[in-house]
Amino acid sequence: MEIEYVKPADIEKRSFEILTAELEDRGIIPEGDTAPIIKRCIHTTADLDYVNTLKFSPEGVGVLKELIKKGSTVVTDTNMALSGINKRELAKYGCKSFCFMADEGIKEEAESRGLTRASVSMEKAMELKKPVIFVVGNAPTALITLWEHFERKEYTPDFVIGVPVGFVNVEAAKELIANSSIPHIVNMGRKGGSNVAAAIVNAVLYMMRDENQ
Repeated sequence: MEIEYVKPADIEKRSFEILTAELEDRGIIPEGDTAPIIKRCIHTTADLDYVNTLKFSPEGVGVLKELIKKGSTVVTDTNMALSGINKRELAKYGCKSFCFMADEGIKEEAESRGLTRASVSMEKAMELKKPVIFVVGNAPTALITLWEHFERKEYTPDFVIGVPVGFVNVEAAKELIANSSIPHIVNMGRKGGSNVAAAIVNAVLYMMRDENQ
């Protein structure tokens, strides 16, 4: 395979051209407001499977855009996901972003209750006054906790991005969210990760930026 010489400023554009061409070769042409999200996840992972495994609740992208416009709070389950989100674009709408995993008291409470830090972090996020966009790329227990509180009618998440990666309870946790009435974007199966979670948020932010130009 020959080296393709591309200017640094054009690398991302060229990547999207390649992945779009490969999808078209398979007879797949993503359209609508989900297309930029699907393509950015593929760009982030080099994995074309995301075109089939990403699931969106009805009007999900529109709901997420409106939440961002309202200045909602973004809460992630990892600092890696938090660091990958474009804060400059998020700040345009007055949105703030947090990860509570390393906060004082989270570890101690999780150990005393026999829970994961991700579960306790989600409960802390539920106490926030503003609407919350939950961005989960690592911990299936975060999704399970959100669903359990929803099922008990104790809390209704405004939006859940559920793309944890792994083997233990990952698929089952995603199915709980995907089969609920919670507005969501979920990647079914084992694949995902903090980078994918951040990529989904960024894809929506870049769509909004382009729409405002």
